[in-house]
Amino acid sequence: MKKMRVLFLLLFLAAPALYAQEVRTLLQQVKAKYDKVNDYTATGKMKTNVIFIKAPVATVKVYYKRPDKLKIKNESGVSFIPKGSANVNMNNVLGLSDYEAVDGGTEKIAGINCRVVKIFPLSDDESITRSTLYIDETKLLVMKSVISTKENGTYELLMSYKQYAEWGLPDKVELTFNTRDYKLPKGVTIDYDNGSGKDKPEDAKNKKGKVEIAYSSYIINKGVPDSVFN
Repeated sequence: MKKMRVLFLLLFLAAPALYAQEVRTLLQQVKAKYDKVNDYTATGKMKTNVIFIKAPVATVKVYYKRPDKLKIKNESGVSFIPKGSANVNMNNVLGLSDYEAVDGGTEKIAGINCRVVKIFPLSDDESITRSTLYIDETKLLVMKSVISTKENGTYELLMSYKQYAEWGLPDKVELTFNTRDYKLPKGVTIDYDNGSGKDKPEDAKNKKGKVEIAYSSYIINKGVPDSVFN
């Protein structure tokens, strides 16, 4: 009986370490898939849903280059992507080398059972303070992420995949953020009239904003010059 108690205690104490190793292995497998992409140029349509901005659906070009260069160019020349969020991408999270990973159980995203992994960077130099990834373990795809940063608030990314799933590239991305952390692009004026007449300026700035990008095509691993990101 005493031996059984000791064995149970050892298993109890070892369980957290085993779970931590499992989620680290999962993260490494997901990163290996995303690392297949060295660069891409993508074309898509961007829809902005921010209460104090009236913006039409716009054509955008998205440029990416490993490890963390990302540029979104709007055909109108004005970007409505919240400052700082353009660099919140999966490689910035999956590329962390010094972090603690915690198994958060499972949760369904768009009907898919996902492993929830909470990541806490251990270096004070990282701009990300914490992140939660919802991973499709079968296809090794990040379906959703919630990323908190030091200077630009918290962003939620919801991804859906079709023809570019083998590369870990989504066909659609939904970026949700708190409008309190939103900084208007240069030359854009605020219009708080959303047609309802119910929201005061101070109330509007505390609502959720959303930017959706639906991609029509990717050009993968054909090279993207550094000048694009200047």
